[in-house]
Amino acid sequence: MARVLVLYYSSYGHIETMANAVAEGARSAGTSVDLKRVPETVPADVAKASYFKLDQKAPVATIDELANYDAIIIGAPTRFGRMSSQMASFLDQAGGLWMSGALNGKVGGAFTSTATQHGGQETTLFSIITNLLHFGMTVVGLPYSFQGQMTLDEITGGSPYGATTIAGSQGQRQPSANELDGARFQGKLIAQTASKLSAG
Repeated sequence: MARVLVLYYSSYGHIETMANAVAEGARSAGTSVDLKRVPETVPADVAKASYFKLDQKAPVATIDELANYDAIIIGAPTRFGRMSSQMASFLDQAGGLWMSGALNGKVGGAFTSTATQHGGQETTLFSIITNLLHFGMTVVGLPYSFQGQMTLDEITGGSPYGATTIAGSQGQRQPSANELDGARFQGKLIAQTASKLSAG
């Protein structure tokens, strides 16, 4: 059975919600799925004063654990058009895994959240995907076979490069049903791909 890690960082809970949907989709493909988050780097008093969601249930991951999975799906919010510093800091510690080739041939994917419709979703996804490619991973996005991203009936996230959500300028908008469907679709597709490759 393929092992899948959904690894995320979430300040206000939007990416946490998306990560749970990604994990749900991956589990529906019959894989073993772990949901973990990266360490918070903001001082606790600052995080509390900024109303960060500090009661997240997912355990904190360590870099060495990444090598234990057949697929790694990474979610992080945008920070000025790129992944958040918390996720970047975590991935920057993976030099040893890169050097040893421990992630070569594994499957990877990305998902994100922005405040606005055009707030850097695709550049943020690519900032994550760039890391995955440097690690030697095979990247799976959110293809147009997920028809939800084609809708013009509502404001929605979704990109061929990965599932996305729009949080609103004050974080007031939660992931929509369509966005969560996209996250589940991508999670399932990545899990299925990892299963096929690990069966070899």
